[in-house]
Amino acid sequence: MVSPIYKYLPRRIIVAAATLVAVSAAIFAIVEVLPGDIARLMLGPFASEADMEIIRQQLGLERPFLTRYWEWANGLAAGDWGQSWRLHVPIGPLLASRMINSVLLAAVSLLIVVPLSILAGVIAAQRRGRLTDHAITLAGMGLTAIPEFVSSMFLILVFSLWLGVLPASARISSSDGFLTMISALLLPATALGLVLFGYLSRMVRASMVEELGRGYVRTATLKGIAPAAVVLRHALPNALLPAVTVIANQISWLVGGLVVVENVFNYPGIGQLLLQAALGQDVPLLEAVVLVLAAILIVSNLVADLAYGLLNPVVRVGTGRVAP
Repeated sequence: MVSPIYKYLPRRIIVAAATLVAVSAAIFAIVEVLPGDIARLMLGPFASEADMEIIRQQLGLERPFLTRYWEWANGLAAGDWGQSWRLHVPIGPLLASRMINSVLLAAVSLLIVVPLSILAGVIAAQRRGRLTDHAITLAGMGLTAIPEFVSSMFLILVFSLWLGVLPASARISSSDGFLTMISALLLPATALGLVLFGYLSRMVRASMVEELGRGYVRTATLKGIAPAAVVLRHALPNALLPAVTVIANQISWLVGGLVVVENVFNYPGIGQLLLQAALGQDVPLLEAVVLVLAAILIVSNLVADLAYGLLNPVVRVGTGRVAP
């Protein structure tokens, strides 16, 4: 019998691909209807009408929308992402280098926040109703409500200006050593992950409370199994299933946080590039960055659905029914 996950996978991939195509068309259309003349944006306010007409003809702005979109989409599929108007460099390599930096920052943030969130959630569940539980819950709720720019400025104030132990700027290069890069990434990674800590720790706590009250946990305890083994081997794996969905759903929050955190810490990632493209009215670069971010969100949701189906074999994926 074919596993339900393999029946579900092709359908979800097709939906994700169709969504990405629709998003690309929407991005191209939105940029097209924005106020302002693209030729004027490229040449500046003092360009003559004749020069602007030449630019319009070179860019094919007089051609139908569908024709221009088709050429743009084919170029993206073939690896031709065009050239930045402001930076005068190919967009593809620029995006790749900035994406590597952002992925590195997000990975460090998750490596810091996810283990701490799980540990805090487990401790709060084991000490339900006590002072420790209330403190962890209040801390999680408070961190969820604090915007990234506030937490970023607070971290810079404490660890850079007052204590002087970590740099306020997160500028990195390939020539930097491992310790230099880690010290530069600690503050922005922490600021990026504080909101996720609030959501994830509370989700793990709620799931752990539910699992610790189930019959199999009481049975394992009565058999004489050590409490730590009951938590780690039996309750925790089941309690982490909802956390997978929470982490994937918060990828969109992380992407939004990248824009804020990277600009506060002057970090050369895709979030900073997005703001630069928007402020500089760099249309080709703006279209490419937004499309890449949309693709990340679509893929993260797809991975979350598949991971939940693989981790929870009792769920018949795609139907919501419990497998017999």
